[in-house]
Amino acid sequence: MLDSDLFLPEYTWNDPARREEAGIPDDVVYRPKYDIALDQIRHALANGVHFGWLTFDEWYTSCPSFLNGLETLQQRYVGEVRRDFHGWLCDPRSETRAIYRDVEILCRYSRAMMCQPWQRIHIKDTEKGPSVWEVKRAPFWLRRDGQVLGPYCLIYVRNLLAPAEEKYFLSNASPGTPLEVILHVGFARWPIERTLEDQKDELGMSHFEVRKYDAIMRHLAVTQVSYLFLARQAERLRGEKPGDAFLPSANGRQQFDRRAATAPAAPQRAAATNFAQADRGSTEERAGTSLPHRDSKNLPPRSRNQPCRTPLLHTKIGGK
Repeated sequence: MLDSDLFLPEYTWNDPARREEAGIPDDVVYRPKYDIALDQIRHALANGVHFGWLTFDEWYTSCPSFLNGLETLQQRYVGEVRRDFHGWLCDPRSETRAIYRDVEILCRYSRAMMCQPWQRIHIKDTEKGPSVWEVKRAPFWLRRDGQVLGPYCLIYVRNLLAPAEEKYFLSNASPGTPLEVILHVGFARWPIERTLEDQKDELGMSHFEVRKYDAIMRHLAVTQVSYLFLARQAERLRGEKPGDAFLPSANGRQQFDRRAATAPAAPQRAAATNFAQADRGSTEERAGTSLPHRDSKNLPPRSRNQPCRTPLLHTKIGGK
């Protein structure tokens, strides 16, 4: 975590007597959250920090001033958008039939999206297995301050295992940017949320009983420094152990790939004609018959504790 700031509600801290009692300086006033975020980005850039990408949730993407500020700072971003976010899939300045609709309707029923095949992309490995999403994208134009701006990149994704789970992303990435890169940025908010959760639950960032402005800011600073110390200690003690050393799998630490989309189908046992045959078959298995998932000879090859990658589900990203 690079920076933090105190957010004051718009209407509850206007009382001068209350502000004086809490020790709030006169220059600390209400600011929208997107203004605070832009100031923190400017502060980081002034200190020599360079961002490859920025990502954020639907609330920030719905703030035109925030997106305009990022573009003024020449920052690349991938932001999730609400399903009622409006725009065009073709330039309305040159296409008279351009339809201004929300992204949910455009992604489901527009010709630009319907004619595209779904692309499967492996996002990350989770405790429940690989996370694979199907993806489509199209150029996108939006309206801001009475002007038509674009083209941006609209990304439409759905969960391979739960197709009803859909997401929409907006990015100002160049047209040649690989989809894998954009999606890895768009799905990178979980580590940020986990950092805040750890600081609140483990380091007590939300466990304070103070009433003064200076005490709150001191508490935030101590929490962040403590987190930095613990992060560096964890990195030092981890040593050279690979980051996926303890990924769960059916084979314990062998960690073979569990992606079955392109694996050949396993031979099926003939259906039993009666309950006696079914019971006898299960007894034979319990007696020690070598099953496919227990026979090490049938396991896919691996190298140095790394999971195998199925070409269909995992596209290798180009050089850094």
